[in-house]
Amino acid sequence: MSDSDPTDHEAATIAGTHHPDSVGDTEKPVIDETPLAPGSVDADGYCKIGPGPIAALRFRWTVNRGEDGQYYVQETIGECSAPIKDGPMTDEAAVKLVDERARRAHERFETLRKEILERSPTTELVQDNSAES
Repeated sequence: MSDSDPTDHEAATIAGTHHPDSVGDTEKPVIDETPLAPGSVDADGYCKIGPGPIAALRFRWTVNRGEDGQYYVQETIGECSAPIKDGPMTDEAAVKLVDERARRAHERFETLRKEILERSPTTELVQDNSAES
């Protein structure tokens, strides 16, 4: 068994493949991409979590109602970061902001995942074998 680079597991997880020497939980979080219909649910506590295999790097957006009755979106990275607040805004605007940020994060993640797949050694090996034929 060969020694592997510790980043191989994370890169393989992001790319949706598994390194033969790697072991670990690669379960992706389930993200509800459906936006709330206006007025259908109380926005206070509305939350979405960004994509990615590493919880410490995953974004979370949460809507909270302030003492002033307005709504604020708190954005955190991982479980231990200090939140960045946006607001004040209406409940509808806060939900829309959370949905938009989650959508953009998902798009960026998919772009990165595709780039990793295109540059993986397996892809290069397949391309090299095709060129020799």
